[in-house]
Amino acid sequence: MLVKGRKVAGREEMLPPYAFDPREDDVIIRHRLLTRTTTTRGEPPLKKLQKKFMSFALDIEKDADNYSDCERLYKAFLQEMNTFELPLLKSKAVIDANLREKENFNELQDEIHRQILQAQADIEDLKRQLEESKIERQHKEECEAIRRLIGLQPPRSETQKTISDLEKEIASLEAENAAGSRTLELRKKQFSLLLHVVDELQNTIEEEQKNLAEELRIAMEERKNSMEDASGGSEAMAVD
Repeated sequence: MLVKGRKVAGREEMLPPYAFDPREDDVIIRHRLLTRTTTTRGEPPLKKLQKKFMSFALDIEKDADNYSDCERLYKAFLQEMNTFELPLLKSKAVIDANLREKENFNELQDEIHRQILQAQADIEDLKRQLEESKIERQHKEECEAIRRLIGLQPPRSETQKTISDLEKEIASLEAENAAGSRTLELRKKQFSLLLHVVDELQNTIEEEQKNLAEELRIAMEERKNSMEDASGGSEAMAVD
């Protein structure tokens, strides 16, 4: 057995103890199967069988009276043939068993592949169910939150009563607003009328003041004239 080693980074690395290169194993095994050689020592069985056959054939071809030797060699050849055939039958049985095992392995592999595909399909289905369960749970949580909010709200009768009161209050405010609007409109008209009356009164007062001033001016002039006339008459009387 050969043991090889090589140095790697300052140390010797031991290789696996192979007697032959692993790449030569297939060639050696194929040769041993063909020649029925189980070890590397000794004479191959096929060569031994060939020698037995050649010995038997050479004795048959001899002219001498050697029936006993021929029979002995024939029996020896048959024995060697049986010896050679037995491993062949064993190999055939092993091959048949290997073929059956291979078929079983292929069937098992197909079954495993089918189970893998089924498991993948089941996983995808479970993923889908999980997503649906998450969505359903989310919906339930949202419904529960809404239910809690609804539970915090007052009863419907109380809410309806509050709405009715608010509607009445709104109607009352709207009526008050309409009344206020009408009153405001009336006050606007009255104020406009008052302004008009004041304006007219002011114009009348101004006109009366003008007339009074004119009357005073005329009266003053008349008085002045009368006084002048009176003084002129006195002077005339004095001259006379």
